[in-house]
Amino acid sequence: MKVFISHAQTDDTFVRKVEAGLEKVGLEVWDASREILPGDNWADKVAQALKESEAMVVFLTPDALRSPWVRWEIEYALGERRYRKRLVPVLAGKPDGDVPWILRHLRMIDMEELTEDEGVNQISQALLKTAQSPASAAETP
Repeated sequence: MKVFISHAQTDDTFVRKVEAGLEKVGLEVWDASREILPGDNWADKVAQALKESEAMVVFLTPDALRSPWVRWEIEYALGERRYRKRLVPVLAGKPDGDVPWILRHLRMIDMEELTEDEGVNQISQALLKTAQSPASAAETP
């Protein structure tokens, strides 16, 4: 399963640790800071990755909640059928902005309440569980 990681660039250090844990369990992780090279068209690369990915992990930090790009990525995932039940919101840090209302209706993983290993394990298990069944069949409209 290819997983798109949505986060603010200022959260790179923390996100790298989580990505390593996801890759360790066999998930393919796409993250702009690793995949986009100097000279690449950033918007085109992100759009292509979103189309190719099957799930998204969105890190909700103060900086991410202020990012128009993170919000755009969330909106894209919410509108795509293949992401149904495959959008994993992760609270990391104390968000000082409002968490988008629709994400408050999804079960979130709160990294403040878990050790780093426990958090990575919960994210991995959520993604692996959804990988066992097609997104389109997971829920009927």
